Amino acid sequence: MRTTPRTTDAPARKGARRVAVAVLAAAGLAFPGALPAAAQPGGHGAAQHRASTPAPEPALQGQLAEVREALRKYADPLVAVRDGYLSTQGCVEYPGGGMGVHFINPALIGPASDPLRPPLLVYEPAEGGRLRLVAAEWFVPLATGIAERPSLFGRPFDGPMEGHEPLMPRALHHYDLHVWLFKENPAGLFNAINPNVGCAGHGYALMEHPTAIVPHPPPRR
Repeated sequence: MRTTPRTTDAPARKGARRVAVAVLAAAGLAFPGALPAAAQPGGHGAAQHRASTPAPEPALQGQLAEVREALRKYADPLVAVRDGYLSTQGCVEYPGGGMGVHFINPALIGPASDPLRPPLLVYEPAEGGRLRLVAAEWFVPLATGIAERPSLFGRPFDGPMEGHEPLMPRALHHYDLHVWLFKENPAGLFNAINPNVGCAGHGYALMEHPTAIVPHPPPRR
C-alpha cells in the first residue's frame, strides 16, 4: 500500500507527542468524566439529537476494501482498547448529521498517515448501550511539523481547521480525513458527517457546529 513518506525529524516527533498529550487532556481522558455540563445526561440540547438509522456497508474495492478488512476486528471496542485506542466519551453530532463516538490512539498521531493504522476509530450508539463501528479517521495536527496537506486513498485531507470543541482545544489546528468504511454515507464516503448517524440516547451527546478553516503556516527557514 502506498503511504505518505515518513519523516525522521526529531522536533516533529516531539511535537507529535506534545499534541497527543493535549488531545488526551482535552478529551477528558486524563480526567475521566470531565465533559461540560451540556454533555451530561439530560444536558442542554439533548432533544435535538437524532437516532441512527440502519444502513449497509458501502461497496468498496482495492485498498479501501483491504483496510476495512484489516480494521474489522475493532467491531469489538474492547479489542480497540487493548490495542491502545481510548474512548473520548462524547458522541459528536452536527445539525446535518453525526460523527459518533471517537476512540483515539495517541501513539498513532504523527505527520505520516498509515492506511492500516488510523489514529481514530468512530462508533455509533447502538441498542443496549453498545457501540457499533462505522468509520475510521486519519488525523494530522499541524504541530507535528507536517509540511503540506496530506492525502490518502487518492483523497486530500480536510482542513487545516480548528480543534473540535469541547473535546479538543480550539487551538489544536489539524487536518483530518473520515472514511465511512462500515456504514454507507449518503453524503459521501469521505464526508466528515453521516446523516445516518445520530447520538440520541447516548449519555454524553454533543451538538457541535463546523469548525473554522485556518491557514497552513509557511515552513520555517
